Amino acid sequence: MLTGRFNRGWSLWMGLGGLVCVGYPFVPSDSAQAMLSWLVGSAAVLVTLAGIRRHRPAGARWWYLVLVSQIFWVLGDLLYWLDGLAHTGHPYPSWADACYLTAFPPLIAGLYGLARSRRQRPLAGLVDTAIIAAGLGLVYWIFVIGPILADRATPLLARLATVGYPTASVLMIAVVARLATRAAHPTPSAWLLIAGSGMTLASNVVYTLFPALMGDVVYVGFLIAYVFWAGAALHPSVSAPPVPRATERFGKSRLAVLTLSTMVVPGVLFVQGGAGTRPVSWLAIGLGAVVLFLLVLARMSGFVAQVQTQAEQLEVLAMHDDLTGLANRRLFEQRVRAALRTGEPQVAMLDLTGFKAVNDRLGHAVGDQVLIAVAGRLRSGLRPGALVARMGGDEFAVLAPDASDADGDAMVARICAALRVPIQVGAHKLLIGAGVGIAGTDGTDDPGELLRRADVAMYAAKASGRQHRYTPCLDAEAGADARLGAEMRTALDTGQFRLVYQPIVALPDAHLVAVEALIRWHHPERGLINPTDFIPVAEQNGFIVELGAWILHTACTQAVTWQHTHGTHAPGRIGVNVSARQLAEPGFTDLVAHTLTTTGLPAHHLVIEVTETAVFGGGQSVQTVKDLRHLGVCIALDDFGTGHSSLGLLQTVPVDTIKVDKTFVDTITKAGRHAVIATALIQVADGLGLTAVAEGVETAEQATELHRLGYRLAQGYHFGRPVAEPDFRRARSTVAG
Repeated sequence: MLTGRFNRGWSLWMGLGGLVCVGYPFVPSDSAQAMLSWLVGSAAVLVTLAGIRRHRPAGARWWYLVLVSQIFWVLGDLLYWLDGLAHTGHPYPSWADACYLTAFPPLIAGLYGLARSRRQRPLAGLVDTAIIAAGLGLVYWIFVIGPILADRATPLLARLATVGYPTASVLMIAVVARLATRAAHPTPSAWLLIAGSGMTLASNVVYTLFPALMGDVVYVGFLIAYVFWAGAALHPSVSAPPVPRATERFGKSRLAVLTLSTMVVPGVLFVQGGAGTRPVSWLAIGLGAVVLFLLVLARMSGFVAQVQTQAEQLEVLAMHDDLTGLANRRLFEQRVRAALRTGEPQVAMLDLTGFKAVNDRLGHAVGDQVLIAVAGRLRSGLRPGALVARMGGDEFAVLAPDASDADGDAMVARICAALRVPIQVGAHKLLIGAGVGIAGTDGTDDPGELLRRADVAMYAAKASGRQHRYTPCLDAEAGADARLGAEMRTALDTGQFRLVYQPIVALPDAHLVAVEALIRWHHPERGLINPTDFIPVAEQNGFIVELGAWILHTACTQAVTWQHTHGTHAPGRIGVNVSARQLAEPGFTDLVAHTLTTTGLPAHHLVIEVTETAVFGGGQSVQTVKDLRHLGVCIALDDFGTGHSSLGLLQTVPVDTIKVDKTFVDTITKAGRHAVIATALIQVADGLGLTAVAEGVETAEQATELHRLGYRLAQGYHFGRPVAEPDFRRARSTVAG
């Protein structure tokens, strides 16, 4: 709406200004014309100021110089008008001429600032302007300025004033030429500036060569310049950046202008010699030729320097990552080839874990800052000569030239230690891990093979959760994993996956209260495939997301079926294991909510079981757990006690149940310190109001001791193996013997 009002204001200004310019020659007296010129100029000053303050263009300081120029012109009009009121004629030169001439320097400076290109160095722009001005100035000198100065009958001061106008005009037209060629499509505001400057130049030429036309033409030209300059400032496009010319076209057009300027000397010689009306001005032409030669020489040296600088910049851009400033894949591969020619390098590859969750939850701006921080940590602490590169996305690489295996392992250890420290990005404290693999030459001098080995080791590191060095056996494992990953899709489509359910019972009577859903893969050729063999592969290739959705839906559907079939004897809750990869998916909570709605299972009957490592890094995983808890789903912390900071997680992750790991149950019946941890964990659970489930109970003695320590829920082979249909009505004694 504001832009529309200013467009209407601009149209009104241009329309009124045009009417005044058309009517100016019909004003009856010189005094009235001078007053009208002063009024229009004053209005133009106010309109220009309003336009600058409203649109706040990027080059506002240059516009203010144009405004200062207008003020001097208006002051000259005022003095000219007052002088006409006080005298029968206008003396020449007068104080009005002094104001007019004073208006040129700020105008030229303002136009030059607006015409300056950020892609071009300031000194190069000045030299270009000087070449154009020198060529035009030589023409002016030979045909205009020289004859005026040679006229001894005219007073010196008058001759100097007369020469001042075309001299200033030469500089102005040189700047306007740069303004016109700055952009491929100058804005309307730029065109108005160019037109206003052109009218000023034309008026000065007429003023110098045809003084008899001064009253009819010159001041009309100046009035048009007032209207155009103010219109340029008022038009909304004043704040729009120019559309830059293509580098090749811009360079060719500028070179053409400079070439034409250097051809002025032979052109002037040809015209002046052919006319034969006056002797050739050898001194002026010779000085002009020298000046043009020196300026062109300086500009050519600038061209060479600019080309060299641009070539260096292009090389840097081609070999480095824009975001982090690290070497890119191309430079890294070149350095690896060079390192193999001179020694035995070590190459480490690392892929960030948890980075996708940061991007999905907090946005790419935060993700970019994380990548920059990781790049800084990788650079620091490495020995001289090592090279860090960003290979793409969240994958990095490190080259250690001529290093031993021990040196490479130590380097990887430093990298892992550096990445274990949380990264602070604004208000976010983020823990980003990495799978780091490393490889040495080991008899190969092929850079591609070395990078492949490091890549294979990296994927092994991601699967194992720790740094990994390449060994030949990893190739067989990688091939097997790839085949297994391809077969999992077929297995899901053809119904090869099955769910089994292990009872969770209440102590001491072993009454079944819940079940945990576990997946099994019955391969038609290889038989039963252990989940420990295919679940890590599914997590690595991302198939766990789709497989996990199937597990969740199947388990919830089965729970509802049991409730309808067995009534009160059906398990009260069903547990489903969820991986870190699933928790990192932004839409996982919505998936759970949709599954509960479509199957009809109440939220409090579902238990989502997560491991400590899945939520240890914080970020999206913990937020997902909080969202699930808010949904009404119960949360169980699986394998509790084996992680990095088990007790600390209870303060940050909203859990209902802790499942005490089997390692603390195996030795619970032994005397001494073996039962201390199990005892402490049940006390922590009771103190925090949590439910504790003892996992891996295999004997009646273990069940009895757990009940004595205070455990009221247990799970293990002693109470039943995972099966498709547990016996919900049977209870089993927990008393030993």
